Amino acid sequence: MKLPALRTREPLPAPPRQARSVEKRKQLMNAARDLFAEKGYDAASIGEITARAGSAAGAFYIYFPSKRQMLVELMKELLARLSAVDLRPSAGGRVALRNFLTRVLRTDLANYGVIRAWQEATLSDPELAVMRVAIERWTAARILRVFQTLRKRRRSRADVDVPAFARMMDRHFWSLLARGARLPRRAFNREVRMSVDVIYHYLLQDGPHR
Repeated sequence: MKLPALRTREPLPAPPRQARSVEKRKQLMNAARDLFAEKGYDAASIGEITARAGSAAGAFYIYFPSKRQMLVELMKELLARLSAVDLRPSAGGRVALRNFLTRVLRTDLANYGVIRAWQEATLSDPELAVMRVAIERWTAARILRVFQTLRKRRRSRADVDVPAFARMMDRHFWSLLARGARLPRRAFNREVRMSVDVIYHYLLQDGPHR
């Protein structure tokens, strides 16, 4: 399935070319990631983002027309990273699946705050909400492919609705990632283990917990 295109009606300044400008834009985006993780979308102001990045307040608008458009650019980067993740689970039992799922979900810890901000912003922004639907359709399709691979390799249950289950688990994983910036590592790993148990119970016949 094709990577969703994220476009808004806001005109976006041309990407910087000079190394100094490229670095300044990167610093602003990193500052936004950190603040979104700490405070969420609405509570993180442009002034705070520029201060965290060590920039003058007006510098923000050289690179982004709004905080909203900056969030869209951050999501574009995140989706590009997700699209590059190898979603072929290795052979093995629950431990192998747990390790695979942990690796996938922890691919980019720095972007957990972006996901938190995205979910917050899409609740009140109809244009972003449409993009969210497209993104979740894309990620659910990727999860479906993983589940289909698992069912080919191991004893699978009959009469289960795999596409619906993939959509449900997709919503769960987005929720987990949105909370990931604030969850202790132990709590995060516990939720991953529970997710693996749910996947095994629904898709696969019971066997040794390996």
